[in-house]
Amino acid sequence: MTEAAAVRDPLLDESSLPFAAPAFDRITSEDFLPAFRTGIASARAEIDSIAGNAEPPTIDNTIVAMERAGAALARVRRIFWTLSSAQAVPAIRAIEAEVSAMMTEHGTAIAHDARLFARVDQLWEERTSLVLDEAQLRLLTASHRGFIDGGALLDPVRKERFATIQQELAALSTRFGQNVLAAAAEWSMHLSPEDCAGLPDAMLASTAKRAEADGLRGHVVTLSRGDVETFLSFAHRRDLRERIWRSFTDRGAAEPHDNRAVLAAILTLRQKMATLLGERSYADYALKETMAATPEAAEALLKRVWAPALERAAAEQSELQQLADRDGVSIAAWDWRYYAEQVRRDRYALDGAAVKTFLTLEGVRAAAFRVAGRLYGLQFDARKDLPTWHPDARAWAVTGRDGQAVGLLYTDFAARPEKHGGAWMGTLRVQEALDGPVRPIVYIVGNFAMREDGDAGLSIDESRTLFHEFGHALHALLSQVTYPSQAGTAVVRDFVEFPSKFMEHWIVDPSVLVELGVPAPLIDAIGRADEFGQGFATVEFVASAILDLALHRLPDPTDPIDYAEQLLGSLGLPDTIVPRHGLTHFTHIFDGGYASQYYSYLWAEVLDADAFEAFADDPFDQGLADRFAREILEQGDTRDPLASFIAFRGRPPREDALLRSRGLLPA
Repeated sequence: MTEAAAVRDPLLDESSLPFAAPAFDRITSEDFLPAFRTGIASARAEIDSIAGNAEPPTIDNTIVAMERAGAALARVRRIFWTLSSAQAVPAIRAIEAEVSAMMTEHGTAIAHDARLFARVDQLWEERTSLVLDEAQLRLLTASHRGFIDGGALLDPVRKERFATIQQELAALSTRFGQNVLAAAAEWSMHLSPEDCAGLPDAMLASTAKRAEADGLRGHVVTLSRGDVETFLSFAHRRDLRERIWRSFTDRGAAEPHDNRAVLAAILTLRQKMATLLGERSYADYALKETMAATPEAAEALLKRVWAPALERAAAEQSELQQLADRDGVSIAAWDWRYYAEQVRRDRYALDGAAVKTFLTLEGVRAAAFRVAGRLYGLQFDARKDLPTWHPDARAWAVTGRDGQAVGLLYTDFAARPEKHGGAWMGTLRVQEALDGPVRPIVYIVGNFAMREDGDAGLSIDESRTLFHEFGHALHALLSQVTYPSQAGTAVVRDFVEFPSKFMEHWIVDPSVLVELGVPAPLIDAIGRADEFGQGFATVEFVASAILDLALHRLPDPTDPIDYAEQLLGSLGLPDTIVPRHGLTHFTHIFDGGYASQYYSYLWAEVLDADAFEAFADDPFDQGLADRFAREILEQGDTRDPLASFIAFRGRPPREDALLRSRGLLPA
């Protein structure tokens, strides 16, 4: 490292490493609070300068100046949230609440700065007389809307109440997420070899390694989704399937990590905030600027899918029950995946354990990179010289067809106790060109059970997850915008899942599976079996989305658990299927950005299914791929998302493509 680099602050200063990669090897947990305080003070001074400018407001001296403000704070914030989700060691967890409070107070202070809002509001009123391109008009509109939604029009008393609610919500959301993480991390099931009948060799290897690390003989199973779904699919011991199912679905529902009161308080405060802003409900507030626009439109899509999905799930259950009858078993929720796996094996010759021997983590990751190369001309080269936040994480330089640098990608796929559950994509540096080209730095994170050799065997669903998050990464990497707040994935929630859902199709493309070494009979089986289980998968997802939307429309959400049970009962949810996310561990909506918007995955799937039908003749059609990159991935939030879809497809999306893709159209 050069002498100049050595004196740089690893959090506040832009890194001198290639791609401006963070110097993770120089960052300690103790660095964050001082860096946040310095970053906030610096950002506040920049905002004060804009707000106090004696010159009349212009796009450049107000809106664009706000885009430039707070760069150092943004660096600190992005690095911190990367660690707090992917490497949440005790020292990081200990300061999460304080960091959240500081950032919330800072954001509210900006939104309530009357001088700053007056400048933005004047520009908004004058927008028709200003010479603005579409991106600038959307930038101005988003800024103005952000102030309104942040309480800029409230009187002083209501502003103070709004600020208090924001602080309380920030603290509760942090507590919710930490409870879920702790509840999962503190649970494990120790098994003897006799308990493991039916489990695939890959899982036996990883659970044995885990037991050895704990100083135990036998096997240790955790509550990572990968462990749970594999165990439920293959384990012969029904009593143990029930035990892990109940533990997984009850996360956050008991002391010392009980989230029931926490989520009720969050819902109540969100409704109070919406009321302060003059909205009927939090769902109305949250959906105003989405593609759906209203809770009614989102609910209508969910209900149109719900009825055929229930019918399909009932037919699936009947088929599973025929198998269960041989065992003298009446199907319960912890039996569904076990007997579904048998149907796939017996009817479609799809052996889930065999799939995992071919779909290794390294192989699937390499396949995703190859697909991006074939579609978009990207190349990914390992950068072992760049530090990462954990030895499991890896850095990849991304270049385009012209050999020019596109950006930097980190991958971190191994399950660890200090990681939050699930999989996600994040950004350490957004693409922009405000003062010259800035290359993006993005990361994707998963939770896959690793074998002793450092690799992992993935199911089809886990492989889809990797491709899904990689789709988000491509959205960020291929962004071509001027203003940082419009970059890549900074689009409305029910559009952001479109490129990621779209990317999932390629993991089951026969040519991709051939490259992974999957034999022809197994490829055929994957294709034949893909529709089986769509009833179950759709019902468990839509149940969660319906609950999310309904709970955020309640005028008095004081007993959400009881309300949820009654609502799902009235909708006919069978007791053999539970929502994909139970309320007490539904981090998407209680510790994430999906409150009232979990439906967005299905909304985006309407776009995805329709868009992918354009590739029916050739999944690697270069002209279509170029157009998808140009009209969807590169645009960010520079134009209306529906306009982007139409620019690609030539027309608005058609919902029947979704029903076809999920096998829900009448026979």
